[in-house]
Amino acid sequence: MNLKKTVSILAVIILFAALGYGVILYKKAFTGNTKFEEREVYVHIPTDSNFEEAKAILGKYIKDMDAFQSIAGQFGYENNVIPGRFLLKKGMGNYELYQALRQNLPLNVTFNNQETIQKLAGRLASQIEPDSVEILKAFTDEKFLKEAGFTKDDVLAMFLPNTFEFYWNTTPLKVRNTLHREYIKFWNEDRIAKAEKLGLTPNQVSILAAIVQKETAKVDERPKVAGAYLNRLNRDMLLQADPTVVYTKKLLSNDFDQVIKRVYLKDLQLDSPYNTYMYKGLPKGMIAMPDVTSIDAVLNPEKHDYIYFCASVENIGYHAFAKTLEEHNQNRQKYVEWLNKNNIE
Repeated sequence: MNLKKTVSILAVIILFAALGYGVILYKKAFTGNTKFEEREVYVHIPTDSNFEEAKAILGKYIKDMDAFQSIAGQFGYENNVIPGRFLLKKGMGNYELYQALRQNLPLNVTFNNQETIQKLAGRLASQIEPDSVEILKAFTDEKFLKEAGFTKDDVLAMFLPNTFEFYWNTTPLKVRNTLHREYIKFWNEDRIAKAEKLGLTPNQVSILAAIVQKETAKVDERPKVAGAYLNRLNRDMLLQADPTVVYTKKLLSNDFDQVIKRVYLKDLQLDSPYNTYMYKGLPKGMIAMPDVTSIDAVLNPEKHDYIYFCASVENIGYHAFAKTLEEHNQNRQKYVEWLNKNNIE
């Protein structure tokens, strides 16, 4: 056998070996290697995870971890695990899995009318990586509060219920700073001018807006309720807002999960700076997180002479308004009778 023929045979052998290796490599890279039944799943890799820790998480979703490791290892994934939130689809091969684990995807973070800053921190922590303690620490940092013009009692005014886009592994500081920028953007010149015309600061507007929101769930009624409360403030009357009594009961019992459907006369004597039956003016802080409709209701109150209002028994969900105490007492008596008739405690 001459040299030329030998070389040709060797070349053919090498070619077939390369083809065989290529087929094996192709199958290893692109054959489906998932073991979940859902069409797609989101996987969360915590910050600072090493490859072994990532494997422990991915093992719930990847069928042949050795096959995945051999492919991902060729691209340096073992030494460069990316933290975050990743989308895996059923039937993905190892190369597709590797590519998916390089794309940290953001998510929509939502929160609504939380009653305390602690509840807000817990709500956020249920959606992103940082825990509620870390989030609460960032939100109540003394230096930040001083620079931003808040106290621990009214910082809840900074947070406007909405949907925001964050990465799952974002930091508490990024969340805080993003929400603070939204607050600054919201309080534009027009809203600030309206607050000044009422003789209120933006924080005081939010404090009153929280009371208005707790008083009525009807968005179209909020400007009317806001007008009544502002009339009381302007006449140097006690605000006498039942929602502040409800908040006081929860605060004193340290139970913000309880449902309070009725306020009794004895409750009006609970001693707290939040109880507007005991102390004049607005409470010292927020009783809840108001949404934009409530804030704008305070900034754009309905002009009227009503001072009193009571839950209506004829138009459920709304209130019966009165200009005199005598008229109000008649409305109140109807409401008390309705409560007793329906055994509402």
